[in-house]
This record gives sequence, structure tokens and C-alpha cells, in this order.
Amino acid sequence: MQVTQDKVAVVTGASSGVGKALALRLAAEGATVCLVARNLAKLQAVLDCAPQEKERLRPYVADLTVDGEIRQLATRLEHDFGDVDFLVHSAGVISLGPVESSPVEDFDSQYRCNVRGPYLLTQELLPMLRDRRGQIVFINSSAGISAKANVGQYAASKHALKAVADSLREEVNADGVRVLSVYLGRTATPMQQEIHRVEGKPYRSERLIQPEEVAALLVSLMAVQQSAEITDITVRPILKPLQG
Repeated sequence: MQVTQDKVAVVTGASSGVGKALALRLAAEGATVCLVARNLAKLQAVLDCAPQEKERLRPYVADLTVDGEIRQLATRLEHDFGDVDFLVHSAGVISLGPVESSPVEDFDSQYRCNVRGPYLLTQELLPMLRDRRGQIVFINSSAGISAKANVGQYAASKHALKAVADSLREEVNADGVRVLSVYLGRTATPMQQEIHRVEGKPYRSERLIQPEEVAALLVSLMAVQQSAEITDITVRPILKPLQG
């Protein structure tokens, strides 16, 4: 039996990229997966691309920048399942630009989606995760460790997300809850394709980390026995990105 068999996983940002790949992988491994995203049509497309796993995939529409929708989501999950085994924060947004001229409104929107949303959703689901001695996974970024030019706002939000995860880990380990931060380099996702366009660089997805590779890695890490905890892992492409 798979370690994830019959477990309940909540995955945000599940309509594309790493979130989608991980949701499908977990469902294939026997978990019931709650796919969380803002767009119902995109969630339905995920279900349609995996008809064999459809009965284990449950779509939940929620805007994680809206407190009320996060709380409604938590209420629905408690009603539908009672407990949660895995919570994966994969939703996120990015705006590029120099500190000198980037609108502070962009900073606010990135903070709300990349930090505040995961923070509140974790608060809401933590009692259910404690009951199951569950695991929380924060999909972070290499920018959450070292910031480069023109990503100051985004990197600040990812540094903040690291702080949330690190502090949370110290608070919940005694209850058997594990917390993993995953720092990804450039990954072949729609977000990364848009970043390449803004940067004026050719987009060659085969030179980047593949979402399916990340999903396979995460499932293996999430299956580590309860006596051990992996706290942080960094993944980067083996090839350097092409320059414009």
C-alpha cells in the first residue's frame, strides 16, 4: 500500500504547474486530493486530463487573497473530510521590476497571495492537521534564499514565507506535524513562461525543472516515516537559462 493511500491532501495552485502535477501524482498514489484554485474551468480541465483519477480529485474554488473565501474553504473541507493529512501551498504570483520604480501596489498583491494567504489557510486547517499528525509543504523559490535584481518584491514575499515555515515548524513539531520548505529554481510552468517573456529571454521548457519531477520528489519526501523530518530542500535546473 502507498503511504499516501486513503490520505486527504489539500493542494493550492492546483490548476497548473507544480500544484497540478503534484495533485495528479498524489491522486495516482491513492490520496484524495482537494484541488484549490480561483478558476473552476481550469480545475475542470485538470479533472478531464486524468479521468482514471477523477473520483479522487475534488475541485474547490477559492481566491486565497480573500480572507472570507479562505475561511469558507476551511469550513467546507472540515465538513467534507473532518481531517487533513497534507497541506501543500503551491499558489503564488510574481511581478518583476526594480525597487526604484516597481509600484507598491504590486508589492501588496504579492504579499497577500504569497504570504498572507498561506498563513491564514494554515491557521484555519492546523487543527485538522494536528489531529492527523499531518504535514505542511511550502513551495518556495530560490529567490526565498537569495534575491537577484528586479525580483525584490517577490523575493521579499518568499523570504517572509520561509520565516513563516521556520517558525511554524518549531511550534508544531511537538504535535507530530512536519513542515517542509521546497526552494525551486526555474521550473517549466506558465508563470515561468511569462517571466521569460518579460525578461526578453527565449523560453525553452526542456532546459528547466519539470513539474512532474518536482511532484515525484515531493511524494517521496512526504512519504518519509513519522520519526524523521526533512525541513528544507533546494532544487535547481542542471542547465543554465538561455540569455536573450
